[in-house]
Amino acid sequence: MNNFTYIRPATLRDAATQLGKEHGKVMLLAGGTDLLGEMKDDLRVPERLVAIKHLRELQGIRPGRGGVRIGAATSLVDVVESADVRRQAPLLAMAAEKVGTPQIRNMATIGGNLCQRPRCWYYRNNYPCFKHGGNVCYSATGENDFHAILEGGPSYIVHPSDTAPALVALGATVRISTGGRERSVPIEKFFVSPKQDPTRENILQPNEILTEIEVPAAPAGSKAIYVKEMVREIWDFALCSVAAMVTTKGGVVEDARIVLGGVAPFPYRALKAEAALKGKRLDQAAAADAGAAAVEGARPLAKNAYKVPLTQATVARALLSLA
Repeated sequence: MNNFTYIRPATLRDAATQLGKEHGKVMLLAGGTDLLGEMKDDLRVPERLVAIKHLRELQGIRPGRGGVRIGAATSLVDVVESADVRRQAPLLAMAAEKVGTPQIRNMATIGGNLCQRPRCWYYRNNYPCFKHGGNVCYSATGENDFHAILEGGPSYIVHPSDTAPALVALGATVRISTGGRERSVPIEKFFVSPKQDPTRENILQPNEILTEIEVPAAPAGSKAIYVKEMVREIWDFALCSVAAMVTTKGGVVEDARIVLGGVAPFPYRALKAEAALKGKRLDQAAAADAGAAAVEGARPLAKNAYKVPLTQATVARALLSLA
């Protein structure tokens, strides 16, 4: 790891000013669970680290009218243990609890979980792929056991976040700041497809900071679950994950939100699976139909075809647990 200067700004504006000076040479440090690993492997070589976890504007969980507002530098353990989150958006608490280990959740932040870089073997070993400014995705014809089966190409990474699918299912909004100017974006539009730009995973500009996540309360009468399939039972990234929220009325599905993780370069909203459920009773047949619809159009690579039946079965199992 190379030497770097550590900067502790007094305000969010100061942090954004530092961040915008020299793109690529100045980076934000919140929990550091992803960034420091990249620095050790020479994937990132910043000259200055700008610490932001202490900034008041990025801290805390605040209940609001019809939901909660979560500062981007709030630790995942605080999200998991928050009574307000568990009451108003239990799906998010379930997903946050699946991240890493207790030690990681104590350090990692919810903003960092949304903005973390891919876990692709080629990217992490510094191959000159799309993510490093190259013009090839080595996983397309190489080691692709854990890569995308949906919406892949030209890069076939999968987005590694657990909280992202839950937040998409909940219809959250993210707030982004330059220190002097703010904008709000629906979280579904926060993530970038490799078809749009294979070098990045989100819309943040060089001088922008993710400051807050606004999470609406789950609809009355809804039930939700987050299911994560992994190689190991803990401390691993998803082979596939399902964030499901279903609202029923009179025993019939009135609304459904089904978002997949671990199978696409961004949290993948399974719109066909949602449509397959609406107007039906949530029984085994409906769950199976939704599972099949969730993987419609999947294009597995040479070594990850197992993800298709795995995802299909995981969707069905998640839905049946809500019946």
